[in-house]
Amino acid sequence: MTEDPGDLLKPSRLVLLTAVALLTPMAPALSAAADTTATSASRPQLAFQDPGFENGGTGWTFGPGTGVGTGNSHGGARFLYLDAGAGKSAELTVVAPRNGSYDFSAWIGSAGTGGTYTVRRNGETVRTITPPERRAYARYTISRVELRRGDRLQIEFGSGSAWVNADDLMISPAAPADPEVTSSDPEVSEMFDWAKKKANSWVQVPGTTGPVNVDENQTGGTGTAPYAPTYWAGYANRSAYYSRDMTHQLAGAHLLGLDAENETMLRSYAASATAEHKYFPVWSLNFDAKTYLSIDYKSPDNFVREVPATFELVEKAAQAYLWTGDRRYVDDPALWDFYRHATEEFIDLHNSARPNGKVKVAEGTGNGIFAGAASYNEQDGDGLAEAGDGIAAEYQAYLAMATLARGKGDTALARTFDRRAADLKTYFNDEWSGTGSGADMVRAYTLSGTPVTGWGKENSVFMPMKQILVPGPRNDAYLDYIQAQELGPDGSTNIESTTYLPDMFFKNNRNDTAWTWMKKIYGERELQHVNSSQGPNGDYPEVSFTLVSQTVQGLMGITPDAPNHTVTTESRLPSGMKWLRAADVPIGAGSITVRHDGATKTTLTNNARKSAYRWEARFPGVHKNITVNGVPQQVRSKTVDGMTYTYATPTVRAGTTAVVQVTD
Repeated sequence: MTEDPGDLLKPSRLVLLTAVALLTPMAPALSAAADTTATSASRPQLAFQDPGFENGGTGWTFGPGTGVGTGNSHGGARFLYLDAGAGKSAELTVVAPRNGSYDFSAWIGSAGTGGTYTVRRNGETVRTITPPERRAYARYTISRVELRRGDRLQIEFGSGSAWVNADDLMISPAAPADPEVTSSDPEVSEMFDWAKKKANSWVQVPGTTGPVNVDENQTGGTGTAPYAPTYWAGYANRSAYYSRDMTHQLAGAHLLGLDAENETMLRSYAASATAEHKYFPVWSLNFDAKTYLSIDYKSPDNFVREVPATFELVEKAAQAYLWTGDRRYVDDPALWDFYRHATEEFIDLHNSARPNGKVKVAEGTGNGIFAGAASYNEQDGDGLAEAGDGIAAEYQAYLAMATLARGKGDTALARTFDRRAADLKTYFNDEWSGTGSGADMVRAYTLSGTPVTGWGKENSVFMPMKQILVPGPRNDAYLDYIQAQELGPDGSTNIESTTYLPDMFFKNNRNDTAWTWMKKIYGERELQHVNSSQGPNGDYPEVSFTLVSQTVQGLMGITPDAPNHTVTTESRLPSGMKWLRAADVPIGAGSITVRHDGATKTTLTNNARKSAYRWEARFPGVHKNITVNGVPQQVRSKTVDGMTYTYATPTVRAGTTAVVQVTD
C-alpha cells in the first residue's frame, strides 16, 4: 500500500477512522444515530493528531533510534519505527478533557522480543503489553483505562531485541456492559475475557471524523464524514461494516451493551433496502451509517447483494428486540417497513426462476454477487437460483416477523407468519431438500432447476443452524456430514465461516462438538488470516464477538424475552465442565446472573432494581423430581426442537435468587 508524498496532510487513510477520538461515555442505548453523533461531536474531545503517523508523527516525542518510516506500514504509507536495542522509546501525551473509560489499540509488528506498548496515566503505568516476535502486524489493546478531566494520558512504545513497528492507533469507549464468566474449566473464562475485550476494541466513538470509502485499492478514501455509533464488522482495511458480519456479531455486541450501535447499523440497512434496489439492502456501509462503501456499490443495478442477508437482518432485529425490550424495534415505521418489504415484496420480486408450489422462495440471479447471489458461499460459482442458506434464513425471518408482530400487538399478522414458516419448513423437508441425507441431501438448485447436492459450506451449514430441517435421523446424518467436511481438506479456509459452527451444533444439542469448535477457533486466534492484510485470525472482529455470544447463548443456553419479562435457560455444558457461571448478563433494563452445575442444577439471580422475570429453567431429559428453592414442584416436561426437557417456571423478583434442581 503506497501513497503520494504530496498527500501527507490530507485525511488520507484508514487510520484516520480514529483520527479524532472522543473522550465521551457511550451514548444511551437505541439513540438515533444522527442525534447521538451531533451530541457527541459537541462535547470536549481527545484527539490523537496523527494516529497513523501520516503527518510525520505530529505530537509525538521521538528518542534516538526512533522515528517515522516508510515501507512496512500497516495502512497508508508511514508508521512508527524503533530500531533494535534496549532503551529506545517514542511517546505521545494528551490531556483528557472529561471523565471516561476507554480502550486504546495499536497495530504492532516486531522482528524480536522485548518491545513494549504502555499506557500511563499521570506518569503511572496502567498496563504494559510486551508483544511477541511477529513481523506481520497484529492488534493489541489496553482496556478500560479510567480517565478524569485533566489527567495526562501517555502512550509509549519501547524497543526490544529487534526492530518494533507500530501503526494505526485507535480509541474506543469502554464497553457499557461487562459480563463475567467463571467456571470449573479455566479455558472458558480465559476465552470469554479475551473475546469481550477484543470485541469492544472495534467500537467507533460517535462523532469521530474519519474517511469514507477506504479499501485495499483506495487507501485514502473519497472524503470524510462524522461517524455514527457503529463497530467494525468486516475487514480492518475497509472503512465499513458488512451485513453478514454484523448480523452474526449482533448478540455478542448486545452482551457488551452496544445496543445503540446495533440499532444504528440495523437502521442503516433498513434505509438502504429501497424499491430502487428491489428491496435488497446494500452489502456494506461506511461508519457514518449513511454512505455505501464504494468497493461494493457501483450503482442501483450493480452492487453486492446476497439473499440470506436480507432475511438475517429481520431475524436479528427480532433478536435485538428480545434482548432489549426496546419498543422502537416494533414501533419505528422505517424498521417496520423494512421487515414487511423483506418478507413480502422482496420475495415476490425474486421468485421467478423456479416454481415452489404454494410457498415462495427468494432467489438469486445466478450471475454473481454484483447482480444478486442466492448464497453466502461466493465460491460456489454462478448459476444458483436457490440455496440452503437463503431458504433457511427466509424461514427464520418468518418466525422473526411473527415475534415482531406480537410485540406490535398484531396477533393476526403473527399467526400469518407462523403459518408461512410452518408451510415453508414442511415444503423444505418434503420436497425442496430431496429424499437423501448426508452428501445426498439437496442444498441448492440451479437456474435450470437442477438439484445440487454435496458440500456447500454456508448453504449446507445454515440449513441445520437455522433449524429448517426437521429433528431426527436425517438432520443427525447431515450434522455428521458437515462435521466430516469441515474437518477434511474442503473445510472452510476463512475463520469467519468457521465461527458459524458452534452456533449450528449448539442449536442441535451437540454441546461437546460445539465446545470443541469454540476451542479450535480460540486456539487459532494467532494464526495468520487468509487475507494477508487482515492480521491474525483473532483480529477478524467476528471471531471475538461470536465467542462472546456462543458462551452466553450457547454454553449457558440463555434465551431472552425481555418484552414479556421472561427468560429461559438450559445447561449446555460439555463433558468435563462441572460448572459455569455468567454474571451481569444484560437483559431488558437490568441484568441476570446464571450458574449451571452440570445439567441438573441452575441458579438465577435477577440483578434488576425492579421488574420480576418469569424464568423457565429447562433440564434435558425426563426427571422424576424437580425443586424450586428446595421445595418440590409438579414435574412437567415438553419437547422443543426434538429435545425433551423437564422444566419449572418460578418468578424471580428483582434482587432475588432462585435455584431449580432435578433429581431421578
